[in-house]
Amino acid sequence: MRKTTARVLPVALAVALFGAAGCGSSGSGTTSDGRTVVKIALWNYQQTPEFKTLIDGFEKKYPKIDVQPVDILADNYSDKVTTMLSGGDTTDVLTMKNVTDYARYATRGQLLPLTDDVKKLNKASYAGLDNFDLKGDYYALPYRQDFWVLFYNKAMVGKKDLSHLTWADYDALAKSLTHGSGSSKVYGSYLQTWRSVVQAIASAQTGGNLLSGDYGWMKNQYKTALDLQKSGAALSFATATSQKVSYDSQLTTGKAATVPMGTWWAAALLAEKAQGKNPVDWGMAPMPQITHNGKTVTFGSPTAFAVNKKARNADAAKKFVEWASGPEGATAVAKIGIVPSYTDAAITKAFFGVKGMPTDALSRQAMKPSKVQLEMPISDKSSDIDQILTEEHQLVMTGEKSIDKGIEEMNHRVKTEVQ
Repeated sequence: MRKTTARVLPVALAVALFGAAGCGSSGSGTTSDGRTVVKIALWNYQQTPEFKTLIDGFEKKYPKIDVQPVDILADNYSDKVTTMLSGGDTTDVLTMKNVTDYARYATRGQLLPLTDDVKKLNKASYAGLDNFDLKGDYYALPYRQDFWVLFYNKAMVGKKDLSHLTWADYDALAKSLTHGSGSSKVYGSYLQTWRSVVQAIASAQTGGNLLSGDYGWMKNQYKTALDLQKSGAALSFATATSQKVSYDSQLTTGKAATVPMGTWWAAALLAEKAQGKNPVDWGMAPMPQITHNGKTVTFGSPTAFAVNKKARNADAAKKFVEWASGPEGATAVAKIGIVPSYTDAAITKAFFGVKGMPTDALSRQAMKPSKVQLEMPISDKSSDIDQILTEEHQLVMTGEKSIDKGIEEMNHRVKTEVQ
């Protein structure tokens, strides 16, 4: 039996149901018609197409399992899941939005071990799998592997060559594409307010360690980011924050010509265009580099599914995790423009075969970086360091602290508050 509408369980209800019975009057984690219920914590269900794609595909193969989304706002996801787990929640599958959250939950003993399942896999086919290795044990399987590229509006960029940009080149390009004033101003660049836009890029391209407590290697990347906004080639950090500006709207409404962003955005852009929500003709280019050396180094992070150690239906939950992260799940998400963790030639072909997906040489080049560094290393200190770096990033980007002072504070706080 199949569902005809999505059943999204609001997180408030999910929290209220700690320890309560699953769907079905028997309280046994089954539906009234006998299907096994698997609840999955995820974010922004209606705006994140891969979740419905995976759920529908899995249920088609396993009609006796009923997968029910527990929908959480993306900005609140990590905090909500942390609260749910500490309260004894029995949601079966947990989406690991990043490896920082994964390390936190795994080291607290809140996830079911999947080490034996990983041993059965061809690890070479799974990008990002090693990032879930905690001293030889695994507690999650990645279903997608995103990395950062440069999205751009083809009409606005024109014939300018984006194939081998340095950051100095990008700075000059953004300034050249900026024009107008006031509400009609068009920016050459938009930099999302996340600290990773500056810090993770710098870490990947300089070899700097985000857990080290020594962050001098960030200085040049901050100079570039601040120069872009001070010159007016990018919307200011303060304005973007206070007005809650969307990177999506900046590109799709023609307010910004270029936007560094993760490959996950491609699926959303394709979905919007299919729904007639934006007419923009966009493409992807490699992330700008520090120097011209023939290599493209960027950063990224896998997204994974884990099984709650207190899952009501752990066996069915494991079945979903294994299917979603494997070849069938990979094929399903590739067909909507998501970069899966598992890949082979057929899946790559499916990805570029999606209607509306840019297939030009530059976009294909962007999808083959020389190296993808993990956004934040896995450590029991990752979460605390991430918070410090985020706070200091905001102060530097708003001008409340100079670059040197901000880096000095990062060094001091990480060494005294965490290490």
